[in-house]
Amino acid sequence: MSVSAHRRVLPQAPARRGWCPGLSRPMPTGDGLLARVHPPLGILTVPQARAVAEGARRFGNGHLDLTARANLQIRGVSEATRTSLARMLEAAGLGDTRADGGPQRLTLTSPLAGHDPAETLDVATLARAIETAGLAVPGLPAKTLVVVEGRLEAERPDGDAYVSPRASGGIAIAIAADQGFHEVVTCTEAETPAVVVALLKAFVRTGRRRMRDLPLDAFGAVADAVRLAMPTRVPSLGREGMFDAVSPRAVPFSPPAGTRWLAPDMAVLTADAPFGRCTANALDDLADLASRLGTDEIRLSPARGFVLLLKNPSAADLTTLAENFIVAPDDPRRSVAACTGAPACASGSTSTLADAALLAQAFGSLAAAGRSAHVSGCAKGCAKPGPADLTLIGRAGLYGTVIGGAPGDEPAMHLPIDAVLERLGRAKTIGLAAAFAPDRTMTDIGRNGSPA
Repeated sequence: MSVSAHRRVLPQAPARRGWCPGLSRPMPTGDGLLARVHPPLGILTVPQARAVAEGARRFGNGHLDLTARANLQIRGVSEATRTSLARMLEAAGLGDTRADGGPQRLTLTSPLAGHDPAETLDVATLARAIETAGLAVPGLPAKTLVVVEGRLEAERPDGDAYVSPRASGGIAIAIAADQGFHEVVTCTEAETPAVVVALLKAFVRTGRRRMRDLPLDAFGAVADAVRLAMPTRVPSLGREGMFDAVSPRAVPFSPPAGTRWLAPDMAVLTADAPFGRCTANALDDLADLASRLGTDEIRLSPARGFVLLLKNPSAADLTTLAENFIVAPDDPRRSVAACTGAPACASGSTSTLADAALLAQAFGSLAAAGRSAHVSGCAKGCAKPGPADLTLIGRAGLYGTVIGGAPGDEPAMHLPIDAVLERLGRAKTIGLAAAFAPDRTMTDIGRNGSPA
């Protein structure tokens, strides 16, 4: 996907940017309060999964969201039920980890961490050490995220800092930039938690919300702070320290839907939630399947799904999961991200889930060609903050269209969903950019909401 330059615009609900709800501080939205659960390292035990499902039924409306950071959201919580929900999940080992407004979960790891034969470091141990050390850093913005990756060539999801092995040895620490990454330091695995803490403290002093927003001089200040901790290992932050966001050899960060074998005695079964949503009953069914197949772990995926590591899954197991989840890697819904939208989200004005389902039906050939789409209820882009080949941003019941950009970018025009689908049909033959080029011969809606 080629990303063109777009002018960024502010979301219509700026006061809620940066707020990451937890159990003790759920967020008001269109269908009540939203309580976010942050499983340690993105892993639920089977009893914990059942506790989340029961909590969603008893204290919410029975609907769950899976997030792009491998967390869970319980929807429809009320003021009367929020305390009981928090107590129940705290007793299950899923309570909030901090009360200072900082990130409830600081790290993101691959769902296969600890089991992928391509890993060259102990990801789980390192991520736990970073989580523990990070609790001692006050003032961290709520969305701060450190991605810990054990493979040499893997995609990098949206984050702030990146911890990964170097082919020549050692651990590389990098910072997200507007385009690509700045490598800051190379250290040993044992030194990594302390170096990450030095980096996080320096970031807090900048007063910025995300590391990718740091200007170049601020990158230098952050590097200087790390240099004090690692005197001889900090490279220049000039052009030689900048790397592209995606290597052409990179493997997916998360496994695709369906079944594949990691080793002769271990298979990966991945079940993605359609548009990141499932019911409490569906999670219970997944927990039952995991228990029956002899695993006590249900791993969450940033692809907004669940991953089971199993000895001998069968085709019947996939059939069972297919009632509630995506289990085929070529399902076009995997290429379409969508948030909850109206009426469940107070920031949304469009029925994003229903419209995303319509879009996915028409997106098959484009999905097969590797294209992606995002249906966002507003400019915040909760389901997918980064760019997609086609991004639709809900506003006043219409969709702003952005080609090769993100939800915060300036739309070229605003269209009703029917017009979007009509143009998508043309895109199969003339391409997305041509199909969604603004013109005045169509009865579309212009940038300001008036007929073009």
